[in-house]
Amino acid sequence: MTTRWLTPEEQRAWRAYVAGYLLLEDAIDRQLQQEAGMPHLYYSILANLSEAAEQRLRMTDLAEQLKITRSRLTYAVTRLEKDGLLRREECRWDKRGSIAVLTEEGMGALEGLAPGHVETVRAALFDRLTPEQVGQLEEIFTQVVLGFTGDGEEASPEGLPWRRRSSPCSGS
Repeated sequence: MTTRWLTPEEQRAWRAYVAGYLLLEDAIDRQLQQEAGMPHLYYSILANLSEAAEQRLRMTDLAEQLKITRSRLTYAVTRLEKDGLLRREECRWDKRGSIAVLTEEGMGALEGLAPGHVETVRAALFDRLTPEQVGQLEEIFTQVVLGFTGDGEEASPEGLPWRRRSSPCSGS
């Protein structure tokens, strides 16, 4: 097998992406840690639940939306549950599954954090881009996601974090 090395242009683009992603994630994490003592992932869990019907999602669906493993989600949900920001309920139609439900306290925390979070995202990313670049960014990462997920048949179940087998104790 011959290695298809990156061209100089691809190498620059890759390094720019990695640097930008790491700096953006750090800025968002710092803001959320300072305001609420929570990482970006925890905020994202609360935000996704707030947008769901009845502010509840099956854990496997939540893991898919967040693009993370079920075991990582279970760990984060356990912490958020301990803090009273969400609760878990048994899934009535599948006894192996569970549902994450946003609590009133969780919604209140999210409402308090959202303005600072949005301002951080805007200042760190969108204020630096033209409207055309925002459209290009969406187009580029939509293609990247489609490359992983395909039409459902092209993607390998083990290649997607939320489809990976996890330990039986994951609660997802």
